[in-house]
Amino acid sequence: MTDKQHRIQALIYSIVTYFQNHGVGMCGVDLTLDRLKGIDLSDEKLIDLPPQETRHDEVLKNAIAGIVAPELRDIKIHLAAAKDDLIWREDNAQFYPPGADLGEGYAKCNLHTLLIGPAACGYQHPGFRLGIFMMGPRTLYRDHNHDAPELYLNLSKRSGWRFGTPDWQDYPAGSFIWNAAGRPHAIRVYEQPFLSVFVWLENVNSLCNVIPSDDWAEVEQDLAKQPN
Repeated sequence: MTDKQHRIQALIYSIVTYFQNHGVGMCGVDLTLDRLKGIDLSDEKLIDLPPQETRHDEVLKNAIAGIVAPELRDIKIHLAAAKDDLIWREDNAQFYPPGADLGEGYAKCNLHTLLIGPAACGYQHPGFRLGIFMMGPRTLYRDHNHDAPELYLNLSKRSGWRFGTPDWQDYPAGSFIWNAAGRPHAIRVYEQPFLSVFVWLENVNSLCNVIPSDDWAEVEQDLAKQPN
């Protein structure tokens, strides 16, 4: 195993360990751990692909530096160590149909890397996705849903969420968000970048559906006024 492969594997293991130590008994986490039991994460199955840099490298560095919760320390250490080994992509076209209105902020700065899944840079799997997702500061990830059941682990200090209603709720670092298949959800990012682990448990090639809301402009204007 190369040093690069070892760093990627250590990052994956740090995430799985967090799930085991902090999420057992939670809907979505248990399902994820059950799926992971059926995936071969041995050294022999770890692939070796060339890394892919991102134009958002400075934002990504700031997002990793912004992981301050003590319980997330191991994930932070291994993510920082593996950052330049990973394949980073923007998902504007990959996960949405042509012409989907994702908003200027989202198109300006979003990023993900896939650690397990189709075309992953860690372990290839056709029916499961586990990776890291980032958005730039003061961004609204507009209301949407998808057929893939989805689990988030918040790495950043604070993010706002809503689930098919106008009401927002903030979630702290280390918290889990479970979106059952078809559940509407939106995220608002404050003055610091948003960083998370994400999991798609099935239907991993399905597209996301944007759900229009008449308050998008107001939310985006409020986010633009956030203090530094």
